[in-house]
Amino acid sequence: MPAPVLHFKLAPSSDPSGTARVRSPRPARNLRLQGFRCLRCDAPYPLTLANDGCPACRGIGIHAGLRASYLPESGSPLPMPYEPGFTLGEGGTPLLDMPELARQFGVARLALKDESCNPTGSHKDRMTAVGVAQALDFDAHTLVLASSGNAAISAAHYAWAAGLACEVATYEGLPAAYARQLDALGARRYTFADNAGRWAFVRERSQHPGYFALTNYRLPALGSAPLAIEGYKPIALECLNEGGLPDHVVIPTARGDLAWGIYAGFRDLLAAGRISRLPRLWLVEPFARLSRVLAGEALDGAYPGHTAQFSTAGATVTFLQWQAAVATGGGAVVVSDDQARAARRKLTAAGVSAELCAAAGLDALRQLREGNAIAGDAHVVLMLTANASRDPSWPDPAA
Repeated sequence: MPAPVLHFKLAPSSDPSGTARVRSPRPARNLRLQGFRCLRCDAPYPLTLANDGCPACRGIGIHAGLRASYLPESGSPLPMPYEPGFTLGEGGTPLLDMPELARQFGVARLALKDESCNPTGSHKDRMTAVGVAQALDFDAHTLVLASSGNAAISAAHYAWAAGLACEVATYEGLPAAYARQLDALGARRYTFADNAGRWAFVRERSQHPGYFALTNYRLPALGSAPLAIEGYKPIALECLNEGGLPDHVVIPTARGDLAWGIYAGFRDLLAAGRISRLPRLWLVEPFARLSRVLAGEALDGAYPGHTAQFSTAGATVTFLQWQAAVATGGGAVVVSDDQARAARRKLTAAGVSAELCAAAGLDALRQLREGNAIAGDAHVVLMLTANASRDPSWPDPAA
């Protein structure tokens, strides 16, 4: 079968310093890291830069991704791929108690995990840091990804700091502020009309030696690089240490990287005896995708929709999302743009700046309380993935 023809435009960009950068040293790989295992059937696979999922499951028509696999370890409840890895200071973000909002929404305790405090302003820094460590470990020279928002900005910053090149497949309507940041960091931008074109580009690039695809490039979608997703696991331990074990965690979702990473963190804590149960994870989407899959529709179906919730747009669902919801007894909640805007006004009044998809979590809480999925005595954590400056239409008050 002939290779697809890729139609893209190369946007102008340049090295802002005009000088060669120094490549960061190879990170220390965790000696207990064995390789990958299938999320569904647990089949073992070796560590690679490729992210093509489980061939055994694909052979029976199920598209399941892979996860990191570690030897049992008594010393650490939360194994990570690199110890130490590459870092710009991500993680350790504040857990903000919101007692007045808790009263308004009828729960015993409500806290926001504020990921806007990461170095580039979003939760993506956690994933990017581990992804960069893997790139350095495998002698890759270029990060390549499909993103028009938080992941692109994060990857460009971290690649620059590590001495790696960065190529970003974006939409044609990339906000000018994002484009300026990418150009200033020397990232090369390639623009496409649709997601299929972006992912085909990333997949083609990933076949070349030295290129590491940080984000998804498969259809049906698998999610981002499995080792990189491990970067989200510490969120679970931070929540536990800072505020105790929550009953529920509410998480914006596009393809489920963040949700699965948080699930994996709590799963590891449960296995280590640090907690007695898993919190229920609720994945918030701007239109029905995972909701439809949980109701019985196909995991690999296309579920298109339109939304102003820029960071959680897209028509695909992954096994990652499905597993995070089902394994914890949670589910999916659809929050429209208007509902998200109303929720953001409440957050703004409480002194919190949130990107629209993160604000949607507050309305998801309202819906879950009204449906009695969350009880009045519950301890709830909302993931604040980034602040309002990450929405292309901000500061339009209608956004």
